[in-house]
Amino acid sequence: MTAPAALLDAARSGDASAFEQLVAPYRAELQAYCYRMLGSLHDAEDVVQESLVRAWRTVGGLDERGFVRAWLYKIATNRCLTAIDQRGRRALPVDVSPGAPTTEVSWLEPYPDISPEARYLARESVELAFVAALQHLSAIQRAALILREVLGFSAAEVAEQLGTSTASVNSALQRARKAMDSTAPTQQTVLRDLGNAAVDDIVTRWSDAWEAGDVDAIVAMLADDARYSMPPLPKWYRGKDEIRSFLVRGPLQSRWRFQPTTANGQLAFGTYLWDDAAGTYAPGGLDVLTLRDGWVAEIVAFLTADLTRFGLPARIRR
Repeated sequence: MTAPAALLDAARSGDASAFEQLVAPYRAELQAYCYRMLGSLHDAEDVVQESLVRAWRTVGGLDERGFVRAWLYKIATNRCLTAIDQRGRRALPVDVSPGAPTTEVSWLEPYPDISPEARYLARESVELAFVAALQHLSAIQRAALILREVLGFSAAEVAEQLGTSTASVNSALQRARKAMDSTAPTQQTVLRDLGNAAVDDIVTRWSDAWEAGDVDAIVAMLADDARYSMPPLPKWYRGKDEIRSFLVRGPLQSRWRFQPTTANGQLAFGTYLWDDAAGTYAPGGLDVLTLRDGWVAEIVAFLTADLTRFGLPARIRR
């Protein structure tokens, strides 16, 4: 997108309002990009803000009117690379090696659903499995893959953004593609193949089973090798028997209300736990589901998620 000449000229002359109009079309995609890089919505928001502050300070030197987007991505990429060096990678509990010191682990965070107007952002590229896999790549490989294959920049443009050669970008991209190779269908494909009626049925049965405390109904919806994790808790469970045992002795001792939503382009539920003292249902977490062949193959319960970020109420009355 070519920046309107008048806006850019005004921004370069110190007009803050013009600068805001200039960068506004790119805020959502920059945030999603930084989320993919960092695995954290909060970190992504911080980096985007830092990047825009840096952009405002240097906009006076921007001569190429047609390259505002690439210029912003260069700044954001540099900030992301610095953040990765300082904070390390994020992970899900299932990705942490047994016995590893979890006190040193930063956990992957969920991402609110992409707005309909942000059609340039492929939902598949923020799915949990994809973002978790990205965290295993080096920072340069991560950037090369996202910038080239998700955002559509040329190898030469990515080289400019990373301050390296086109050959180095292509090499990093090749290694990233090999590491990320997967034949598993995306959740967008799974949901589309199931159809709205089947997905609605899953939503209803899952909510009803939890609200009724019906462990048999919950387990009946699970794939045989289903996984259940609850970041920031490191413990996770695999298979119907382990999950059943955990549910019976833990969560299903309480009363729940479930509100369907979406996160990371996937089916999700805001979960609410009965609070006797307040007389309301208080937030219990955000459960993001991965479906496979109509079964629930994985549940990631983000216990500290802010449900209001996902279009859900802060509390639920009876």
